[in-house]
Amino acid sequence: MINDDFTSGNIKKQLLTMAIPVSVGLFFNTMFNVVDTFYAGRLSTASLAGMSLSFSIFFILIAIVSGISTGLSALLSIAHGKKDYGLVGSLTSNGIFLTILISLILTIIGFVFSPDLLRLLGAENETLAEGTRYVRGIYAGTLFFGLNSAMNALLSSRGITKPYRNFLIIGFFLNLILDPLFIYGPFGLPRLGTLGVAIATVVVQIVGNIYLGYKCIKLLKLDVGIFDRKTYTVEVQTDILSQGIPASLNLMTIAIGIFMINYFIYKHGNDASIAGYGAAMRIEQIALLPALGLNTAAMTIAGQNFGAGHIERVRATYHEAIKVGAIIMTVAMIVVFPLAPILVGVFNQEKEVVFEGARYLRIDFLAFNAYIILNVCLSILQAIKKPRYAILIGVYRQLLMPFALFTLLGSILGMGLVGIWIGIVTTTWSAAILTLFITRYELNKIIDVR
Repeated sequence: MINDDFTSGNIKKQLLTMAIPVSVGLFFNTMFNVVDTFYAGRLSTASLAGMSLSFSIFFILIAIVSGISTGLSALLSIAHGKKDYGLVGSLTSNGIFLTILISLILTIIGFVFSPDLLRLLGAENETLAEGTRYVRGIYAGTLFFGLNSAMNALLSSRGITKPYRNFLIIGFFLNLILDPLFIYGPFGLPRLGTLGVAIATVVVQIVGNIYLGYKCIKLLKLDVGIFDRKTYTVEVQTDILSQGIPASLNLMTIAIGIFMINYFIYKHGNDASIAGYGAAMRIEQIALLPALGLNTAAMTIAGQNFGAGHIERVRATYHEAIKVGAIIMTVAMIVVFPLAPILVGVFNQEKEVVFEGARYLRIDFLAFNAYIILNVCLSILQAIKKPRYAILIGVYRQLLMPFALFTLLGSILGMGLVGIWIGIVTTTWSAAILTLFITRYELNKIIDVR
């Protein structure tokens, strides 16, 4: 029997029960990306730089499909808290419909405009060619990314996080096999380079569609009846979009923020600087996995309790998630600082790449706890149906402050790349503090009303 009611019981235990499988799964997902980065680095520095630049374009895809599924998951959690199972069915059918429609539109846009976006970032010659091959291959499989994200929303809204974890683990090991086959072309296969990285990724997503679809049918008792024409309503689709678009726009600002970072890196550095930053980002992602796991758990638990009217449990979820995350992130800080050069060297041993990647990590590790605060607070705001704050925070954190600080520190004060790294830390902490005050204000307002 599925234990999917989080409106009572020990919140800390519930957070860990949900967050640990999510974090384990995301660890393997990050290692999936690490494998891609490792093989790209072995192809050439231009390949690694092309894929590093491509990440911001790839992230646009992730931002949109993840934002819609985040909104869907939040609304499903609230509906489960209210025990309104008719609404649960309607949200399910409309959420999948929107995912398919938006994914197909994204495929066309991404395939056509990705080379222009790479040029805008400063890519040229071999770096441009490698990045374009990778991005176009990824965007061809947008639908499969979207469906996996939507099915994970259906499961995680009921606290079921192990199937997605299992898919990510399976995907990691499958990618280990597929990457060298498609990249290097042994056994008479064509040598596809960075396009091979993309094809391997899409094949793994297709496998995920099959596995997660099976789990949704088995665990959630889904059947084709929920996809009857009568279940599709503009009202429900509008609700999903109103909850999901702010989350997507927040993630989109991250993509734009990465664009900006890459622009300023090229302004003060070169391909090796971009490659070093790209490698360091993979390491940072591993360190920040607990933040993402707590993000999912906090939103589900807080959403159900908000739907059930248990506002004090929403507040308790917020406090426990930040407390647990801060402990884990402090440990990560202690590990990353001394090992930074070794960790970056795993991806590329070129001296300049290792130096710049390690220098970034040894500055940015100071922001690890700020990432926890941001993730938890935005999840709580999503759970209490206040998603629009995410746009405000995203614009501040990814656009306004970075442009001002990168220009001041990097260019005007002549600090170059170090100024950019310091600007990232300063921006992240100021955004975290702002988000903290907003979350407390909204929770207090709800309690006062009740």
